This record gives sequence, structure tokens and C-alpha cells, in this order.
Amino acid sequence: MKEFEDLKKKILTEYPRLSPRDRFRFECGPDLECFNVCCSDVNIFLTPYDVLMMRKALDMDSTRFLAEYTIVPFDKNQKLPVPLLKMRDTERKECRFVDTRKGCKIYEHRPWPCRIYPLGAASPGETEVNAEPFYFLIQEGHCKGHERAREWTVDEWLEDQGISEYAEFGELFKKVTLHPAFTRGRELAPQQIDMYWTALYDLDKFRRFIFESSFLKRFEITEPKLDELKVDDVSLLRFGFDWIRFAMFGEKRVKVRPDAEKWIKGEGVKPGVANA
Repeated sequence: MKEFEDLKKKILTEYPRLSPRDRFRFECGPDLECFNVCCSDVNIFLTPYDVLMMRKALDMDSTRFLAEYTIVPFDKNQKLPVPLLKMRDTERKECRFVDTRKGCKIYEHRPWPCRIYPLGAASPGETEVNAEPFYFLIQEGHCKGHERAREWTVDEWLEDQGISEYAEFGELFKKVTLHPAFTRGRELAPQQIDMYWTALYDLDKFRRFIFESSFLKRFEITEPKLDELKVDDVSLLRFGFDWIRFAMFGEKRVKVRPDAEKWIKGEGVKPGVANA
């Protein structure tokens, strides 16, 4: 994780900052000699929406997907667990979804870091007061795509790569991971970390928590919303973000039933995925 922090510092201090209207040259395809090279020897951290879309491509239960296709690196400075895509156990550490001739086998559902490449996005607000988020260009020595004539603005590239919905959930993700509570030194209990992991990453388990525990006796959700949560993973993930912000930070994003107020105030069973 120190390597990741060093890279983040370098991006914020050394990389040119691109606006949505700035232009760059890039094109990728199987005719390039470097095709698929960028899909090996790389750390791909997954957002909750990445996991949702990737497991949808595989028609796989969220619990099984997380167990088979991800690992969670441990770092004592990491406040929240973030899954890392598990690579093939080969010398090149290639992505398990890459076909050497055809490219990505889940291309339409590929995760955000692959989708936005060769751009990256940074949020200097973590370390720079009032600084705006920006994009930057990733130029690796092996990549020949930068030598092509095709030109894009940053906005054109993001639209072409289908970033909009990923960006929406990226913003929701940042509201949790960059919450002011963490800058004030907030430490989470294991129960809260489990709750975070379940509500945002392990959506099938989260759905069972909502419908098979006493959750609905304590929280008020409209019938139309419940119908959505039963079948729509995207809606369920949006609700997961609301639930986490309520349960971890006390934001009033979930309505408590009047007869459950004592429970919420800690006079009964305390909230959390493990014991609700």
C-alpha cells in the first residue's frame, strides 16, 4: 500500500492536470504490438459498482465472486477494505478476464480503472484545500496507443467509454471513503467494517439482510422501493450507500420506524449487519 500512496503523491505533485476540454492522442486495438500488455502486472482496485457489473457479466453470486476473483490487501493505515482483482498466478500476473488474441472477455462490464485508461482521475481535495478534481494522462513505456493519430478531448473519451454511471457511483463511494469522520481520526469497529463490506460489495448478502432479518421492522421503506430492492442490484447499491451513511455517520438517509427509536439510540440491540 505504500507504493500506492507514493504514486498518489506523485500524481498530485508532478502530473499535468487535464480539464474536460483538454485534448490527447490515443487509440487501442488488437493490431498494436502492446495489445493486452496493460492488463498484466497491474493492481486493479475495485469499487462497489465495478464488482456489481463484473459479477453480472459472469451471472455470479456476489459472495462467490468476491471469494474467487478478489483479494483484500491488509494495511494498518487503511480505514476500509478495498478488494483487489486477483490476477492469474503466472510470471506476468495477467488479468484472468483477458484472452491474449481477443482482449477482455467482459469488456462491456470492465471495471472503472480499465474503462477510463489511459486517463486517471484524482481528488486533491484530500490534501489540498479547495482544489478541484482533475484528470491526468497515463503514459507507460510499453503503450503504443499514444503514437496513434486519433485525438480526443477528455469529455469525448469519457463519453465514448461509458463512464457516466461509473462516475455517479464513484461520487457516492467518495462520500463514504473520504468522509470527514475519517480525517478526524475515526476508527471503525469490526462490526462496522463488516457492515460496510456487506452493504456495498456483497449485495446478495445485503439483500438477505434486508428481507430475512428484522431490518424491515426497524426501518420504513415504501412498497415500490422494496419491490425495486428485491430485483434491481443498482437500486440496492444506491440504498446500500444510504444505509452506510446512516449507520456509520448518523446521516438521516434511512427512515426509522417510531417504535424502533429506542433500538437506534442504543437502549436495545445496537445496529449493524452482524446482529440486526
